This record gives sequence, structure tokens and C-alpha cells, in this order.
Amino acid sequence: MKGLLQKGQIPWKEVWKRYQAIFLVIAVGCVLMLIPSGSKQEVEVQENTQEEFLLDEFEERLANTLSCIEGAGEVQIMLSLSSGQRQILAQDTKKGDEGELQQTTVTVGRGSATEEVVKLQTVAPQFRGALVVCPGGNNPTVQLQIIQAVSALTGLGSDRISVCTGIQ
Repeated sequence: MKGLLQKGQIPWKEVWKRYQAIFLVIAVGCVLMLIPSGSKQEVEVQENTQEEFLLDEFEERLANTLSCIEGAGEVQIMLSLSSGQRQILAQDTKKGDEGELQQTTVTVGRGSATEEVVKLQTVAPQFRGALVVCPGGNNPTVQLQIIQAVSALTGLGSDRISVCTGIQ
């Protein structure tokens, strides 16, 4: 076999057989490095899905939706809040030298000397009550439909929703 090889030629088949396992490990490692990690993408998705709650915008959308109820007419709605939207932040708790607990808010550096707090959860606002004024407010069927709709969208009980007749 040595006589068949020209000077400087490498017998690739022999090298492949001898180091086949090493080449396969290197190839698998390269493929794994090309696969993106999911953690950074998850953080970006969470940040993009958070919506800010705007009461005026919510009232307007709710009024437009309730106006579609047959017999209700043009609806005006006023909602009151017992608590607004809030965020729960990540906290780091450490025991001090004397056994007292020290809590600090967890922050993440975002480059260029900027830091952001780590948000664990956004809690929706809590409604206190609702007042609905519409021309069809004196019709019991319309009242029931409006109360059920407002209750479903706000989580309020029927005792916290008032439907009144408006000017026609």
C-alpha cells in the first residue's frame, strides 16, 4: 500500500477510521452551538406581552361593546377602581449578622450603566363598581344583559353594577 501512495499524500480512509469518534464529537458540538438558546427569547416575549391598563380606553371599548346589545342604545359607562394595576418585583432576601432579614429588589444590567428591575407578575386592577347609563336601561331584559356583560368583563358582582335610563 505504501508503494501506491505518492509522496505527501495522506491516507484519509485510515485517518477517518482511526479518529472517527473524535470527528463525530466535534460535529455534534458544532451543531449544538448553532442551536439558539430559548431563555433570552422568553424574556423578550414576556416584556412585549405586558400591556398597560388605561381606564378611559377600557371604558370606551366596553361602552362600544355594550351599545351593540339590542335595545340598549348609546351606552355610557363609568368604572371605579379599588386598586390600580401593579407589578410584583423580584426580591432577594438575606439574613444579616444579627438575624434580621434584609430585602433588596433584584435588578438586571442592560449595558451602558442602565439597570432594570426584574418583574415577576403584573396584577390586574381591581374594580369597585360600575355605572351604566343608556336609553334602554328601563327594560329588564336589557338591564340583565348589560349586568351580565359588565360582570363577565370586570369581575364585579351584580350588586356592584347599576344600570340607569338615559335621555333618549
